[in-house]
Amino acid sequence: MEIIKANTDEQLRLLAETADEIWHEYFGVIISQEQIDYMLDKFQSFDALCEQIKNGYKYYLFYNDEKLIGYTGIHPEKDNGALFLSKLYVKKEERSKGYASEAFKFLTKYCKTNGLSYIYLTVNRHNEPTISIYRKKGFYVAEEKCADIGGGFVMDDYIMRADIV
Repeated sequence: MEIIKANTDEQLRLLAETADEIWHEYFGVIISQEQIDYMLDKFQSFDALCEQIKNGYKYYLFYNDEKLIGYTGIHPEKDNGALFLSKLYVKKEERSKGYASEAFKFLTKYCKTNGLSYIYLTVNRHNEPTISIYRKKGFYVAEEKCADIGGGFVMDDYIMRADIV
């Protein structure tokens, strides 16, 4: 797997299109289509990604044999020594092929290189397959959080954490 930093408008538009594809395929059994559309617009549209980058987020595209297979979004928080894993998604047909493991190796190396001591993320409490994957990667539930994200929607999440050793 090749991991490329998304820097150009073209790359960010491709990332937003990929997010739309993955979210509509995956999250329909967990949250409503209306909430999926709202969250994509608010957090993973081209405009939202550009704004997040201005605020210190970094995005990376995952490729295998020149084919886009997924992406990740991170926000280094040097003041508390953490890496916020905002997004990590792999296309349906590419899951269970070890790409998430490769992504976690990349994230761990990023933390070590940048002096960050742990990774944390939010995950929907009802997303058991993903929670299970995170647990296998050494994450544990640090707290629970229900956040109003506007539009009449909430994110009912676990905050999971993995210490970097």
